[in-house]
Amino acid sequence: MVEPSRPPLPAARPGGRWPAPATRRSTEVWRWVTVAALVATIPAFYGELNSAHPPSWAPWLYLLAAGTVAWAALHAMRQPDPGRSSVLHGLLDLGLVVGLLVAALLPPSSLSQAALAWRLTVALLTLAGMVRRLQHLVTRGGVVYLMSVAFGVLLLCGVGFWWLEPRTPTLADGLWLAFTTAATVGYGDIVPSTPASRIFSVFVVLLGLGVLTLATAAIATSWIETGERRIEREILHDLHSRLAALHEEIRALRAEQRASTPPAPASPRRPPGPDASPAAGGDAADGAAVTPPSRPPSRPS
Repeated sequence: MVEPSRPPLPAARPGGRWPAPATRRSTEVWRWVTVAALVATIPAFYGELNSAHPPSWAPWLYLLAAGTVAWAALHAMRQPDPGRSSVLHGLLDLGLVVGLLVAALLPPSSLSQAALAWRLTVALLTLAGMVRRLQHLVTRGGVVYLMSVAFGVLLLCGVGFWWLEPRTPTLADGLWLAFTTAATVGYGDIVPSTPASRIFSVFVVLLGLGVLTLATAAIATSWIETGERRIEREILHDLHSRLAALHEEIRALRAEQRASTPPAPASPRRPPGPDASPAAGGDAADGAAVTPPSRPPSRPS
């Protein structure tokens, strides 16, 4: 039975200290908030592309995403001892913020090819940012996470085709077109016919190659990991048994050494003699008799 995996902990600081639990929780919250804000730019992009009079909410979604990414980047860079990767990601997020702000101020994409090219570049940066923030789900044994992500991506792509493509009047047709596009099957019964749906199909293919491949690989890997985990448990059990036996052997050797070592003989003590003086009490206690120094005989004058 494959144990459910957990998202990996953030990397340790250069000094060897792990981030505090509150810091990890805030980082996780900001990661998901940023992903939601970046996903919100997808309808803004196609709202600008489909009509010469784009909806009024499209620029606000770009501004919301820019503010969220900027705040999350500042939050990450304010952490104690940020690593080089955090600083690099902060600089990339800064470029994404600038791109989102400019995309909110440009004219509609249906009226300007330059605006369309800029928003396409920002869309690619947005996709890279979402993948970077969701890569922690690609963990050992994370089949459930990857399958959930793959299902959610296909559902969103189906809704997108249902909204953008006039040849998909129902949501089922949109889901079918999303699956055939993501899996690069291309049966030909339904094909994208508008510029918006064709551009959307490019991102669907990129997401399909990434997400579906990871999900398929995770399913295949889970069968191999079952045997690997069993071998690891056997190795750990054998290692613990050897360590316990070694500990018992060391304990027995120490007990044998203590039993074979004779006790140190105590030095005999003699009672103090009558000639012992108080000034020489320390010597008398050790059993040594203290005699006064003798004077040399005096010579007759």
